Amino acid sequence: MIHNPILPGFNPDPSICRVGEDYYIATSTFEWYPGVQIHHSRDLVNWTLKRRPLERAGQLDMRGNPDSCGIWAPCLSYSDGLFFLVYTDVKRFDGNFKDAHNYIVTSPTIEGEWSDPIYVNSSGFDPTLFHDDDGRKWFLNMQWNHRTESYGGAPKHPAFDGILLQEWDFETRALKGPIKNIFAGSSLGLVEGPHVFKRNGWYYLTTAEGGTGYDHAVTMARARSLDGPYEMHPQTHLITSKDHPKAVLQRAGHGQYVETPEGEAYHTHLCGRPLAPQRRCTLGRETAIQKCIWEDDWLYLAQGGVVPDVDVPAPSDARRIEQPAHIERSFDDKVLPPEFQWLRTPHPERLFSLTERPGRLRLFGRESIGSWFEQSLVARRQEHHSFRAETVVDFSPETYQQVAGLTHYYNRHKFHSLVVTLHEKLGRVVTVLSCPGDFPHGRMSFPAGSGVSIPDGPVHLAMEIRDNDLQFFWRAGGSNDWQELGPVLDAGVISDEGGRGEHGSFTGAFVGLFAFDTSGRAKTADFDYFVYEAL
Repeated sequence: MIHNPILPGFNPDPSICRVGEDYYIATSTFEWYPGVQIHHSRDLVNWTLKRRPLERAGQLDMRGNPDSCGIWAPCLSYSDGLFFLVYTDVKRFDGNFKDAHNYIVTSPTIEGEWSDPIYVNSSGFDPTLFHDDDGRKWFLNMQWNHRTESYGGAPKHPAFDGILLQEWDFETRALKGPIKNIFAGSSLGLVEGPHVFKRNGWYYLTTAEGGTGYDHAVTMARARSLDGPYEMHPQTHLITSKDHPKAVLQRAGHGQYVETPEGEAYHTHLCGRPLAPQRRCTLGRETAIQKCIWEDDWLYLAQGGVVPDVDVPAPSDARRIEQPAHIERSFDDKVLPPEFQWLRTPHPERLFSLTERPGRLRLFGRESIGSWFEQSLVARRQEHHSFRAETVVDFSPETYQQVAGLTHYYNRHKFHSLVVTLHEKLGRVVTVLSCPGDFPHGRMSFPAGSGVSIPDGPVHLAMEIRDNDLQFFWRAGGSNDWQELGPVLDAGVISDEGGRGEHGSFTGAFVGLFAFDTSGRAKTADFDYFVYEAL
């Protein structure tokens, strides 16, 4: 069986592509760098992170991109001996405008170096590239209409103004011919995330609808001609949990169709797993996949209905390889461990070094933990509802403006951090910084007050999260006794639904290491190891 989600933690908008017996899924990374996660599988059961292809300044620079902007909804495809990756770089979130620029990069292999981006258009986000069987290529994206009150946290249907279609010329690397709006969506509204495939003379269009929250859905339509007219699926939606609040996999929508070499049908989708009592998805939007069947040239879930299953039949007898519960990372190599990312900038050498002090991750204190430009934060996804994270930091601050530590982080308005800093009277201290939501003001608080004085030398920092509860711990370098610091904090706010609620943001929770120096002196902090352990 396939056990969902197949990509736990923040991995939304899954675009799936099969080449021979190899399957690849590309997911959105938003403001996290490098851009786009591509996972690989040969059995649809076990998946391995293979590549983040948008990795240099010529491909991607997101400095200044607001939270939940950056890389939206990639589409991965293969044709003419090349992989094509289509994606949006969104430059604005709140307000009437999105400033969404669409690009294509290519590579003969997933693992190799990807091309510089080819600019396509800016008429809307969620692009896709369809390779027709006559050799022509077609570019689709949703059209954004700024003439509506569609702000972050309150999307309005008129802003999602249908799916545009235009031919893309492979030789000239440019769009050509007329632009046609081919699909307005269903009555659910908020149509986005188009993908096209062809079967038995029918063109099938799947879209995401209902927004990124609990009304999300995969909507399906078909037509004899690529440009329509499209008729709606007998059920309208192929996959959704919107009317089934007790389903394990909620917020189901936005995915893509794939066939096995034997012709078995599957469809990916994103999902969320909410925690009681507030139904907050602390792991963000994750990737799942469903077994499907064909009836009368329409696709249906194999289990019937529209609600996604947690366990679905696999195409082979492959067994799931359990991931280790305890993952300890040293910083002995010259590159970061593969699960780690940073924020926005294509110049990580200004944020961290793995060579200045061999065996340590050295962070250079830059702008604040709330910056949209240059933030020294290296983190990995939260993949379990309950986990422990631990590190040790060597840091000697000279002013309270110099801070380093361990953080549970969602965005600049939603984080909890255990930090080492300087206090004028107490000297070097360990304390807590907390920002429990972006509504109404995103104001930071100090749950442990001025903190606790600590001796010179390395300091061990830890956090334990059990569902909605977070507790910080610390101990001095020569001690074996962990001490609690601060009250139990609300870990559930580190979620899409935290703060101003669903649609206000839609990435995921990270845990990691950070440093800032708002004095501008770039004070360094050295981290010896990082432990992530499922509880």
